[in-house]
Amino acid sequence: MAYLDDLKYDADGLVTVIVTDAASRAVLMVAHMNREAVRRTVETGNVTYWSRSRQQFWVKGATSGNVQGVVSLRRDCDGDALLLEVEQTGAACHEGYRSCFSRKLAGGEWEVTEERLCDPY
Repeated sequence: MAYLDDLKYDADGLVTVIVTDAASRAVLMVAHMNREAVRRTVETGNVTYWSRSRQQFWVKGATSGNVQGVVSLRRDCDGDALLLEVEQTGAACHEGYRSCFSRKLAGGEWEVTEERLCDPY
């Protein structure tokens, strides 16, 4: 699996992943993958991340139903970041928003710019 060797993982063995909606091109979230998470994602077509806080694999949507289907996976020229285009079902954000980037700075305050799709709590 040469594609795994072409990536430059950081000191913790992780590569940053920028996730976009394949249809709208909206940025949904930023996460991390280790070598095994990249392999699982490519082989299954279901996105697997590495949770830095829980120190375990995290299959997007496994418990919430808000799954991400892989449309394409790209790497940057340095191989130290990935761009993942997905078909997003439901919310990408763990707070129930479509995107994790649902807050915009306006007048010195963070303003929520999206409606919550679900109550994750």
